[in-house]
Amino acid sequence: MLKQMLRGVAPIAVMAGLATPVMAEDVEVLHWWTAGGEAAALNVLKEDLAAKGIGWVDMPVAGGGGEAAMTALRARVTAGDPPTAVQMLGFDIQDWAAEGALGNLDEVAAAEGWDKVIPEALQRFSKYDGHWIAAPVNVHSTNWVWISKPALEATGLGEPTSWDELVAVLDKMKENGITPVAHGGQPWQDATIFDALLLAEGPEFYKAAFVDLDPEALGGAKMASAFDRLIKLRGYMDDNFSGRDWNLASAMVINGEAGMQFMGDWAKGEFLKAGKVPGTDFVCTRFPGTQGSVTFNSDQFAMFNVKSEGELEAQKAMASAIESPAFQAAFNTVKGSVPARTDVPDTDFDDCGKKGMKDLAEASANGTLFGSMAHGHGAPTAVKNATYDVITAALNGEYADGATAAKALADAVAAAQ
Repeated sequence: MLKQMLRGVAPIAVMAGLATPVMAEDVEVLHWWTAGGEAAALNVLKEDLAAKGIGWVDMPVAGGGGEAAMTALRARVTAGDPPTAVQMLGFDIQDWAAEGALGNLDEVAAAEGWDKVIPEALQRFSKYDGHWIAAPVNVHSTNWVWISKPALEATGLGEPTSWDELVAVLDKMKENGITPVAHGGQPWQDATIFDALLLAEGPEFYKAAFVDLDPEALGGAKMASAFDRLIKLRGYMDDNFSGRDWNLASAMVINGEAGMQFMGDWAKGEFLKAGKVPGTDFVCTRFPGTQGSVTFNSDQFAMFNVKSEGELEAQKAMASAIESPAFQAAFNTVKGSVPARTDVPDTDFDDCGKKGMKDLAEASANGTLFGSMAHGHGAPTAVKNATYDVITAALNGEYADGATAAKALADAVAAAQ
């Protein structure tokens, strides 16, 4: 059973016959929000806690997918010195909870009614064995395209809504002398593109392949088609994409060096930080063929088992601050994501944010909202990593064609289960 780490009433210390509330200590927070837009969003949380008298000890670990942060976390926990709170995604949260490493947020969640306002798709990762063990900060949807509006207008074409229209736009951008697709060659970024390509084959197929892990879907004709399209997209990227961080790819679009980026909605934070305006300077649209469906991830803060009552009070205060509607609105308007609560109005959000909230609600209602495989919300870590290996190999030309890559994927997933 998980340890019951949080109390509904502040612990009391009795000294000289007087009851004195235990004061919350500082929070040490491990995270990977180091890009400009991400850091600006994180400051919203830091300032909120500072107003409550809680200090913030920063432990940033660069790397947009969080792999380096999880490696650093393992070292800290092994040494018996876990941080107070850790940014986590999807199945990583469940894995740590299964080890008994996470605290319990049930009492603060019950007091604030989290069950009623946080979507069940998120609770799948926020709870373990029926207990709240993490506080979701946001919902990111990953099947977005971010397009330079001047570059799009220069093609004389409209926003692409199908694969053929996308190829036509990319060809025109190439003719116009810019890199059509800005990409960072890291496994999680490669997989982000492939997620969208797979979803474009149909929501039922995405579920069969990346949620149900059906062998026939993983190795079949639609999977081969998605891989063929991934291989084609490589021809629209520059030769220096290997190892590039995602925010540097965003900067290529912002600066007019590239036409578009296939990336989750955290990219919007980079555009906003650069002073760009949705609809005027850049276009946000769903990956062609995925309209009506959404793949998502959700940044959450998991609270680790800590020793002192002061640390417990800090965890409780941080969890409460994260879930407050005012913070959810303030944070997500900066971050580019949408709130993890369903009761936050879209008043303060820009056009892309409003579209994101609307798309998320519709996909949730229609059964076409799926946890992203690329971002640790589709299948356990071993399976995710197996897909990474094959997808990255395909993008880098290691398979003769999509059919060969699809067979390799089916074999890799089978071996990882």
